[in-house]
Amino acid sequence: MATDKILTEVKDGIGRLIFNNPKKHNAVSLEMWRNAEDALTTFENDDSIRVVILSGAGGKSFVSGADISKFNTERGNKESIFEYNYRVSMVNSLVERMSKPTIAQIEGYCIGGGLGLAICCDIRFCSQESKFSLPAAKLGLGYPFDNLKRLVDLVGPAVTSDITFSARKLDAEEALRVGLVQKIFDDNLHQYVDEYAVEMSKNAPLTIKSMKFNIGEAQKDQNDRNLELAKLLVEEAFSSDDYIEGTSAFMEKRPPLFRGK
Repeated sequence: MATDKILTEVKDGIGRLIFNNPKKHNAVSLEMWRNAEDALTTFENDDSIRVVILSGAGGKSFVSGADISKFNTERGNKESIFEYNYRVSMVNSLVERMSKPTIAQIEGYCIGGGLGLAICCDIRFCSQESKFSLPAAKLGLGYPFDNLKRLVDLVGPAVTSDITFSARKLDAEEALRVGLVQKIFDDNLHQYVDEYAVEMSKNAPLTIKSMKFNIGEAQKDQNDRNLELAKLLVEEAFSSDDYIEGTSAFMEKRPPLFRGK
């Protein structure tokens, strides 16, 4: 079932997914996770989309985690908890494994499942007013291994222990210092992210696809890496029309026009 609480926009090669529940700080219901999964799958399969941006409506929250008002209906027993967690994990996996660059545009609260979603993105930019927290320990919730591993990989075990055991809030400056985000913005976050994504979308899609895959493989244990596919994707970039276009444009001192072929 479609919901107006998950919005999508496609323009200039950019796919934008917006969590649109501002009255509840963009808390996410089961239905919203299902619709986000559908939207992200569409983005992945649309060759015209080269960069994906995730954001929250209202300017006060990115995503503030689960909608606690629906805990009794959506997480009230073992079966419903499994279904909810499964949908969250599907969305996180889609973002993490997407072949296109993903950017989290964080304004305000980035809490619980919102932080879990943000760290699945390749790049995170935030506003000065942003707050980050994993409050599972204050709610008695179990927190999945995959989510904790992503956080450990990003900021290390000591910072992860601090954030999760204390369940405290981090401000934007601390988030930048520990590596949760790449940049902080006072008032032009939206404009910067749009311009950054547009410039990125002009780069060679096959090259970015191969680099993103290889970055992901580099984070795996050595025995789990698919080096054959990593090599194949690099070779695909070198044998593409885009490689010819890129080198020709460089020699001719003009902007390249990449087609992803």
